Amino acid sequence: MTTISKETRGAAYARPLLTSPPIRFLALLALCSAYIQGPLMKIYDFEGAIAEMNHFGLTPAPLFAVGVIVFELAMSALILLGIFRKVAALCLAVFTVAATFLAFRFWELPSGMERMMATNGFFEHLGLAGGFVLVAWHDLHERTVSGKVRAL
Repeated sequence: MTTISKETRGAAYARPLLTSPPIRFLALLALCSAYIQGPLMKIYDFEGAIAEMNHFGLTPAPLFAVGVIVFELAMSALILLGIFRKVAALCLAVFTVAATFLAFRFWELPSGMERMMATNGFFEHLGLAGGFVLVAWHDLHERTVSGKVRAL
């Protein structure tokens, strides 16, 4: 008689729930939520979006604002719909890292609360980028294991 560990038994109970399509979709939606909420806020307050682009030295600011809105919404939609998911996830990972180095320059700030908050934001965004890399990795791995190796 084989002995099943509590960990194995727990995984057996959790697996059907955690690997279900609705949970996967909700996890992807949570990962993309900032890339859906942000552009919607930029659309709602386009002058604020332009001010944000100017703050970061991106000119022409209106063109960058529209580009960011379209890019973030389009990549999020592709991820959620499973269309070119790996490419869209990698695009958002690269975008996030680039934006992080632009927006959270904690090393330029004097020590104190502002620096600590910028440092936290920097590493939180790196973690978010890592999440998108994992989505791309999982998508590639899943297609390879299932025998559905396809081009991008």
